[in-house]
Amino acid sequence: MELRRHHSRVRRALHSHWSRHIQTTVLEICGVSMNRSIAIQFNCVSKSYPIYSHLGAGLKGFIFNLPKALKGLARERFTALENISFEINRGETVAFMGRNGAGKSTSLGLIAQVLKSTSGTVTVQGRVSPLLELGGGFHSDLTGRENILLNGVLLGLSRKTIKDKENSIIEFSELGNFIDQPIRMYSSGMLSRLGFSVVAHLDPEILLVDEVLAVGDIAFQEKCKNKITEFKRSGVTIVLVSHSIDDVRKLCDRVIWIENHKIQMDGPTTEVLPIYEKYFV
Repeated sequence: MELRRHHSRVRRALHSHWSRHIQTTVLEICGVSMNRSIAIQFNCVSKSYPIYSHLGAGLKGFIFNLPKALKGLARERFTALENISFEINRGETVAFMGRNGAGKSTSLGLIAQVLKSTSGTVTVQGRVSPLLELGGGFHSDLTGRENILLNGVLLGLSRKTIKDKENSIIEFSELGNFIDQPIRMYSSGMLSRLGFSVVAHLDPEILLVDEVLAVGDIAFQEKCKNKITEFKRSGVTIVLVSHSIDDVRKLCDRVIWIENHKIQMDGPTTEVLPIYEKYFV
């Protein structure tokens, strides 16, 4: 069952990788290609999920009340994002901030194309390297070394490219002999080290980071922040989700504040953070 779920994740990742290239090609053929200076564009995007409260009576109750249950599926929905629009230029470092459940991680999932919007359009130009959850893109029965290869392939890179960078990835992760152990033995901090090390060394064009900087020891967190600063200097587009005001102030040029599933404020970090801090004091 676990292997089947993993194969499903692999298929989704490969599909999202190729769909980005196909989407860009089709737009160019039609003469409506997006401005090349823009890396990410949301146009009136909404995302909602069905609420399955009617399944509380179990499968038997669902079948015996099938018409009512099906109507409930269509009617009862949770809105994660509501009609949001923004553009992120190449080379920008942008933070999504807001309460838990506001829609920040959903936004990253839409950019990575592991989620599909309910309405509106999401356009991405460039190879996306997502670090959205601990162990995402890894298989628990494979070793850390084997998962480096797997993750790199999912990001659309060749085996040779990944092999050339393998030693650098392992050295950065500081996992030592654990690199040849199955990752089911890893702690959350070790998974964070491996995940960040992989995406950080495979030449990301667009880097997505979801709260992973909050995991692991302080020394490794600082190491990751220094790597992100290095990416900024080299022109990588970075989008991160963080509740750390200090990290956002240090790393980000711009903040998109999401409140109640809508954009509350979007602007330079120096303008948004003071208002954001006062709002929650």
